Amino acid sequence: MEKRNGCCFSSVSSSAILPSVAFVIILIFVRVLHVIYCSGRPLNKRASKPVSTLIILGSGGHTAEMLNLLAVLQKDRFYPRFYIAAATDNMSLQKALLLENSLASESGTDVANTAQFMKIYRSREVGQSYITSVWTTLIATMHALWLMIKIRPEVVLGIRWSSIFYVESIARVRRLSLSGLLLYKLWMADQLFVQWPQLKQQYPRATYVGRLISVNECYSIFFKKIKEDVIELIRIVLVETRTISLSE
Repeated sequence: MEKRNGCCFSSVSSSAILPSVAFVIILIFVRVLHVIYCSGRPLNKRASKPVSTLIILGSGGHTAEMLNLLAVLQKDRFYPRFYIAAATDNMSLQKALLLENSLASESGTDVANTAQFMKIYRSREVGQSYITSVWTTLIATMHALWLMIKIRPEVVLGIRWSSIFYVESIARVRRLSLSGLLLYKLWMADQLFVQWPQLKQQYPRATYVGRLISVNECYSIFFKKIKEDVIELIRIVLVETRTISLSE
């Protein structure tokens, strides 16, 4: 009798899970089709009104590239600005806050009126296995959807309730990153910028207008990142050594 009840419970669970999975897949598919359709349409003509802008920051050199891009952005046209960085990224939002503070001091405005700073779960950490990253990617996706619904940006720097202007990293010399490749193949980005002419030849619909940072700046950022990692590693070793000594 117990075995029969267990079989019934298993069949009921399977019959409940399968429709839910199918519904989620169909919902994602419809959303992707909507994004592809809307991304090819021009923005409404709102030349006199500011547009809310979502700015996605990476770690290391990616943040430096984005800040260089923001330096030439029309600040009175693109605001409020929403900065998003990974929850484990301790530097990017601080750099963005410094930029916004300098802009606020120049214009005499309050940062709270022009910018907001948020963190998002990272889908995959460096060195994380692909098996465990499936769960973290699902969590990050749900968090990203919630933030998009909450912010509802009209421009995304980094699908369409907004226009997407994607700037590929300068580290991508021969091929696009996975994010860039998906946006390119699915026609989801309004404009996709690359920083190397050979990428323009390989991906004709991309736009090449030069580099955001020079090669010397790339080396400087690279070595600075190595220095930060070494300092963090030394700090961890010292903390562990102190903990072991205290326990003894």
